[in-house]
Amino acid sequence: MPELVRPMLATLGQLPPERDDGRYGYETKWDGVRTVAYVSAGHVRLLSRNDLDVSRTYPELAGLGDVLAVPAILDGEVIAYDVTSGRVSFAALQPRMHQQSPAAISRWAQQVPVAYCVFDLLHLDGNSTVTLPYVERRALLADLDLDGPHWMVPPHVVGGGAAALAVAREAGVEGIVAKRVDSVYEPGRRARTWIKIKNTATQEVVIGGWRPGQGNRTGAIGSLLLGIPSASGLAYVGQVGTGFTREMLADLARRFEPLARPSSPFATAVPTADARQAHWVAPDLVGEVEFTEWTRDERLRHPSWRGLRLDKSPAEVVRE
Repeated sequence: MPELVRPMLATLGQLPPERDDGRYGYETKWDGVRTVAYVSAGHVRLLSRNDLDVSRTYPELAGLGDVLAVPAILDGEVIAYDVTSGRVSFAALQPRMHQQSPAAISRWAQQVPVAYCVFDLLHLDGNSTVTLPYVERRALLADLDLDGPHWMVPPHVVGGGAAALAVAREAGVEGIVAKRVDSVYEPGRRARTWIKIKNTATQEVVIGGWRPGQGNRTGAIGSLLLGIPSASGLAYVGQVGTGFTREMLADLARRFEPLARPSSPFATAVPTADARQAHWVAPDLVGEVEFTEWTRDERLRHPSWRGLRLDKSPAEVVRE
């Protein structure tokens, strides 16, 4: 079994035209952390999208090793649920992603248990499955009968994309992914045979600085200065000052300390008003925002912070 299979990525787009609807399988787009599971001889190794070992972060998933009788590599998403609404919540998952100490991990596992939504099979019993068509991989995955206390194989449908998107919108999930039924799995590639269709606009961003807060945020972070990598360097795309919890702000402040630098990391000009009192940081941290639209001057309109994406590197960030 290979030591590393990089996850295949989807391209942002629209629903396929009605004439092609039956050529696609439709799945829920889960609002969590992409994770590849390597299961062999009762042992489970979990790798994030940027190849970090997160096995200890999610101890609930160790039981996968007991239910798979043969070695396998699974692709899926680790998710958590909001305790009030019962809906999948990236915000609920945030505290789990950042824990390091065994005691804290154990405590959070009790407070906010995770689930692993498995949607693809990359290797099975000594044989690679990446060259098989999507529908065949899904059939093999279904045969594994992965239905447990912290893992599941969510259903998919072939055809009926508009109805699938409507169901996702009503359920309050991020969107759906349309996958060509004949598509092979292309490790590490962002392919057009997989299309993600979102109910809300979200964007991964690189943090290049921050501005101090005012009022009840005096002495703390007020807003973050954001960028997206471009051919000429990190392009400035605006700032975000809403969507934070106190815990998020405190965590960001700790992470910024060793990243402080004297000058802007942005290749494009930062407006004077945005740069006033700015504290620059090395562009090493990736986050995610929700926003309404792109402005004519290539800025995020009304962005709201969703959280850090420690599972992703700045080099992976692209404009959606």
